[in-house]
Amino acid sequence: MIAIQFQSIKEPIARDTRDIWQLREDLLKEKKFQSDLLSEIRSTEKKLAGYETMRQQGKGQVLKETLEELKQEAGMTEAAGPGIILTIEPVFEEVMLGDPISNTITPDLLKRLTNELNMYEAKHISIDGQRVINSTVIREISGETRIDGHSLRELPIEVKVLAENAMDAEKLSNKMKASQAAEEFFIENLRLTISEPIQEIKIEAYDSEIEVSNMKPAGSGEGGKP
Repeated sequence: MIAIQFQSIKEPIARDTRDIWQLREDLLKEKKFQSDLLSEIRSTEKKLAGYETMRQQGKGQVLKETLEELKQEAGMTEAAGPGIILTIEPVFEEVMLGDPISNTITPDLLKRLTNELNMYEAKHISIDGQRVINSTVIREISGETRIDGHSLRELPIEVKVLAENAMDAEKLSNKMKASQAAEEFFIENLRLTISEPIQEIKIEAYDSEIEVSNMKPAGSGEGGKP
């Protein structure tokens, strides 16, 4: 115990010998450091908020671009580009042979034509100013051939076809000229004329409502992450 007491007296506890001004100076330094740290935190939070806003705006922009792409694919917007024009008209030479002039086209003949164009990778098609889309119905109603309700009462009519690019438009023109389509139309007393590739053709947007069946709105927990 004497030894411990002696050691305590020999080595007294160190005390803070700074005066009041030094303490104030150190306190100010600590406060400044704390203030700078808070300012840096606020600046970082502001940047993060800005990044989040940009991210949200980016999502909206992506959605808009996706919607626009879907509209284009569905035919809801006008389209323009290289392509060809097919003209369907009566064969007037048949009058000399006493046969009646055909002034109509059957739905089956028109369907075969559109199928062949699609087989040759046509990008967009319109018939007599009516855009042809995936849900388009070509049928006969009351003796008239109709495209989604639009009547093809009189000939001639134009079939506008867009290709992916100018090279594909040339290929499309050559393939249609070499196909049996013209002969099939001639049998029905109709002439099918295929144009040379055209640099730019404008096709109208689909102007009717698209009927959707067997679908329902997704719930909040369906369809992936919001």
